[in-house]
Amino acid sequence: MDAADTEDTAADTAADDGNTLPLDDLRTFAEVFGRIKSDYVEDVEDRELLASAIRGMLGGLDPHSSYLDPDAYRELRVGTTGEFGGLGIEVGLEDGFVKVIAPIDDTPAARAGIRAGDLIVRIDGKPVKGLSLSEAVTMMRGKPGSEIELTVVREGEGNPLQVSIVRDVIKVASVKSRTLDPGYGYLRVSNFQAGTTEDLLEAVAELKSDNSDGLKGVVLDLRNNPGGVLNAAVGVSDAFLDSGLIVYTQGRDEDNKLEFKAGPDDVLDGAPLAVLVNSGSASASEIVAGALQDQGRAVIMGEKTFGKGSVQTIVPIDDRTALKLTTARYYTPSGRSIQALGIEPDIELVRGTVALEEDSAVAPLKEADLMRHLEDPENGEATAEDDQDSDAPLVAEDYQLAEALNVLKGLNLFRGAAAKRE
Repeated sequence: MDAADTEDTAADTAADDGNTLPLDDLRTFAEVFGRIKSDYVEDVEDRELLASAIRGMLGGLDPHSSYLDPDAYRELRVGTTGEFGGLGIEVGLEDGFVKVIAPIDDTPAARAGIRAGDLIVRIDGKPVKGLSLSEAVTMMRGKPGSEIELTVVREGEGNPLQVSIVRDVIKVASVKSRTLDPGYGYLRVSNFQAGTTEDLLEAVAELKSDNSDGLKGVVLDLRNNPGGVLNAAVGVSDAFLDSGLIVYTQGRDEDNKLEFKAGPDDVLDGAPLAVLVNSGSASASEIVAGALQDQGRAVIMGEKTFGKGSVQTIVPIDDRTALKLTTARYYTPSGRSIQALGIEPDIELVRGTVALEEDSAVAPLKEADLMRHLEDPENGEATAEDDQDSDAPLVAEDYQLAEALNVLKGLNLFRGAAAKRE
């Protein structure tokens, strides 16, 4: 065996060993790198070529692993604090196009009518096909006040839609709250940021102060919530649980095998909880929904969720760049993987609206309209207007939310009946 044969054998052995570098493939990489430097029609800087190679490596793994250049890394760090520039949409790649996971509440994208599931095929007339996710996101970013036009393909629409959006600085309040009916509260979590748990606890305290007789039930709205910080999802789940497992993760490295458990004290003291989800509920939202469903703490209502059951770790390379790398899968307390499956609601609610019947020109005849009708001795003269509510009912505003409120009221009736039997 001559020296050349020995070298080839060593190279083959190195390529077959999972712990050593594949020398033949590295030679190929060096050959391609050199050929681009010498023969490509335009001169390309070494740094740009290497960055493209890194992006290509990560792009071949899964849709959520990526290379964060200085701009993307800065936007990520700012985004987790709740203020960032852009359109206000969480996006991913699907078949080479940018897919909207969810629009964020009260942002330019949401106001323009962008929906979860929309495919963005053109940005300002330029095709998206072939671009990396980071390149497409960079095209959508820009100076606040500037306009951008998206070409969107939407299921059920025969032709692509042209949507014009004015860019803005996005300031996201992750938690909103209000009272739906006396004793029944509403909590909306639009995404999971570093301070979401604290914001939610403050919102619950406000609801309690607004309802002096106590909370009989709460609707937790996670529709179109694209996810966010894992610890925030754990904290929100913990707020409604007093014990038990919330979520656990499993990865190749022992450091990525973690369990998160609930501590004592349920902020609602056991009051019924309904959680609204849809196809735009992803990642951290699914952790919360899965934990509360497996623990039997909440009724999950709405549509099947997005199905993102992986954990991304930010690995800094230096002060300016980083890798966003998928390092683990997460599982609900019962051992369910959400990845590509999603959370199935306990009660399925289709997306829809309820149209109220227009007032008739002729009002229906009532007792109070009859001649010589008897009056209520305590309340005096009754009129037909007394029976009319000036506010539109909740079902016309949000059908799914109205159904969730009805379920909470039904649960309270059932609990009251059960207590009487005991």
